[in-house]
Amino acid sequence: MSAEATVTGPVRQRTAGPDDARSGAEPANAWSEYLAAARQLDGVRRGAAAAAGEQARSAEAAREELTVVRAGLASQQERLRELGVPAISLVPSPPELTEAARSMAGGPAAVLAALRAARGRAEAADAALAARRGFRPGSWPARARNLLVYGPLALLVPLIQVIVYASTGAGAASVAALICGLPMPAVAFVAGWVGVGRLFRAGPGERLDRTVRFGALVCLVPAVLVTAVLLLALLAG
Repeated sequence: MSAEATVTGPVRQRTAGPDDARSGAEPANAWSEYLAAARQLDGVRRGAAAAAGEQARSAEAAREELTVVRAGLASQQERLRELGVPAISLVPSPPELTEAARSMAGGPAAVLAALRAARGRAEAADAALAARRGFRPGSWPARARNLLVYGPLALLVPLIQVIVYASTGAGAASVAALICGLPMPAVAFVAGWVGVGRLFRAGPGERLDRTVRFGALVCLVPAVLVTAVLLLALLAG
């Protein structure tokens, strides 16, 4: 054999073992876990932002609702005081305050719901008060209200004149009744003016409207018409 001869043996090839597979999978698993955690964190952040936005909107709506409810309750208290309701009955009791605080313990959304419920009850009370006041002349328009006073007084003297004429005919009594009835519209108006002030009351800071011109017209027209008819009847007789 030659010295240059070389001894050749089997060539070993390095194959991937379990350690190599594990080392390659670990970065992929770490990256997947990182992405999952990032998505979860983003979901939490979005949920928190949505919840904060919803709370902010509920708080703003609750403030607006509170302003409306306060204004409505103040107006109701004033009307109830005018009706003679004691002031102590218009103040919430400690159990009512406790129950209200418990109903609003759930945050702005619960406060908004409680305020809306309170507004609904206040509007229902307003409707009940309006229905009740509809049967009270004091709540009517000034002319319709005052007509209840001026009207009967304006018809009283002409009615007496007609009765006297129907009873005595075209005689001295009818002439006397006609003459005495001439200044009676002014008397009826003065009596009506005083009666309106006695029967009706103006609200706080307001002035009672006695509808002077309307009252004078109501008192004058029946007297003028009846006097003219009786005068024509006397002349004809």
